[in-house]
Amino acid sequence: MTASLTLRRRVTAAFAILASTALLASCTGNTPEATGEAGGGSDAGSSNDETGETVTIGFSAPAADHGWMGAMSTRAQEAADGYDDVELLVAEGTNDVNLQISQIETFINNDEVDAIVVVPFDGAALTGVALEAMKAGIPVINVDREFSDPNAARVTVVGDNYGMGHNAGEYICERVGDDPEAVIAEVTGISSLPLTEERTQGFEDALSECGQDVDNRVAADFTVQGGESSTANLLQAAPEIDAIWNHDDDQGVGVLAAIENAGRDEFFMVGGAGSANMMRHIQEGDSVVEATVVYPSTQAANGVALARLLAQDKALSDLVENEIPRQVQLFAPVVTKENVEEYIGTAFES
Repeated sequence: MTASLTLRRRVTAAFAILASTALLASCTGNTPEATGEAGGGSDAGSSNDETGETVTIGFSAPAADHGWMGAMSTRAQEAADGYDDVELLVAEGTNDVNLQISQIETFINNDEVDAIVVVPFDGAALTGVALEAMKAGIPVINVDREFSDPNAARVTVVGDNYGMGHNAGEYICERVGDDPEAVIAEVTGISSLPLTEERTQGFEDALSECGQDVDNRVAADFTVQGGESSTANLLQAAPEIDAIWNHDDDQGVGVLAAIENAGRDEFFMVGGAGSANMMRHIQEGDSVVEATVVYPSTQAANGVALARLLAQDKALSDLVENEIPRQVQLFAPVVTKENVEEYIGTAFES
């Protein structure tokens, strides 16, 4: 890696930390997740810090059946606990679309609910009920998996799926260069999801910039078992590989198991999402994992913070505008041995 690229990555990583901190600071004046303290107090950074009228926020998300989603729900609750003026009504996590629709309908019919934060299992399927909430005057904060109609949410908080793929591809390009013999593989998540398509497109676009492409691609399902079985098939199909990008660090536990079972180590791997266990592999250099691309598990926590501001008729204190933005997209930094210490403290456990 050239000195200029190393410097650029360090600057980019530093900017990502500042941007994430600024978002929560704009919402709260400090970061409840980091401090464990409620907003307000003599050290308040802005008027948003001050305890206001108590608001009730409904929260619905998929089942916490893997580390990243579990961290999303946990951090949403932690964010709410950081305020003296927020009551969070948490619906049981579910991967049943009809049940999640019913949960949102319950929030709509609850006269005390001031805002709803939704992490949809299926964004398109939840769009109709979210539109109902908006028409009822209840602001909806759509987190991660987007609704099919932008009018179904007042604010959308998302990670950068395209950026994940592009940044993973850029890292691999820097490592393999324009070697025409390089073999690059990809282990995706659920292939039918738009987020998977976006990650794959970003990856392909970045590789094309250095004359590379994906030689072998298999689809997993964001689970350990899926990652292991798909990667076993990949390794059988490709006797030689130079680099692998795995979309998801939770399924990456299975990916690494398959690699170990096959006794393969001729390649390096880039992970996705930014789990603590993958970062420990990066720190210790004890596996093929060289890097992981962060997909923040703080999205729902940001959703709760923004829901509080909307319900209290406030705006982001660090912006000139009087209104909350329609969309907040978080950055997807690449974590390597050079900067892992900056990220591992807030990483989720797979």
